[in-house]
Amino acid sequence: MARKRKYAEHANHERWLISYADFITLLFAFFVVMFASSQTDKSKAQQISAAVTKALENGGVPAAVHEILGGTVDDKGKGSAMMKGPGGDQKQLASKMDIPESKVAVTELMPSMQYLNQSLAEEIKTGKIEIHIEARGLVISLRQAAFFPSGGNEVASAGLGSIEKISKTIRDLPNSVRLEGHTDSMPIHNERFRSNWELSTARSIAMLEVLSGRYGIPASRFSVAGYAETKPIDSNDSAEGRLHNRRVDIVILNQTVVVKQGDIKPGQQKVAH
Repeated sequence: MARKRKYAEHANHERWLISYADFITLLFAFFVVMFASSQTDKSKAQQISAAVTKALENGGVPAAVHEILGGTVDDKGKGSAMMKGPGGDQKQLASKMDIPESKVAVTELMPSMQYLNQSLAEEIKTGKIEIHIEARGLVISLRQAAFFPSGGNEVASAGLGSIEKISKTIRDLPNSVRLEGHTDSMPIHNERFRSNWELSTARSIAMLEVLSGRYGIPASRFSVAGYAETKPIDSNDSAEGRLHNRRVDIVILNQTVVVKQGDIKPGQQKVAH
């Protein structure tokens, strides 16, 4: 009988294809999961955008924003600063979902606005303070009649209790703060101030000295400006309108606003043009 001839076994050089195919399959599954997640985020983005736009237009704080973004608000009206919810950090959501970051940053100040509306309810009711939110941040308007004497820049002792409540909110936030002085259109010229520019700036500096010196907030967090009568919020043709225009605005800036004029130390003056 003829003996069967044995042939040498060849090495299997194609085994790597199996591992490669497994890798490609896992990579495909990964991108499918990422794509599915992105579709959920787009839906959430539309809800956030609609809620924030409504809040900015109406000046309110719709509960829908809190529900969409997550986070909690305690019995004092304060909530987590980042307000992390099912979608994670708001700023990360903004970058993923193409939401303007300024709108997302404004939502971070809404719990602070709610807290101030509650703690300063009496001052708001009597017209001493007005609080509203803008694209640039949270604006707290202090009426001159309640916080400064006519033609002067000394902060009235009767208003220190209200300022202390505001200082607690500022201290709890990392945001920069802008102090803006405003007057009505009536010209002033007395022994201390030659113009409304000097008066409005001096009142902003006086507020800086109270917040920094009395309540211990670092002066480096503030910038100061005086606008005189150039930015009225009401008509200067009536006594009531002029009363509204005489104010100091404490603006808690959102994180995307760049203050171009720099910080001012107590005792220095800087006039906005």
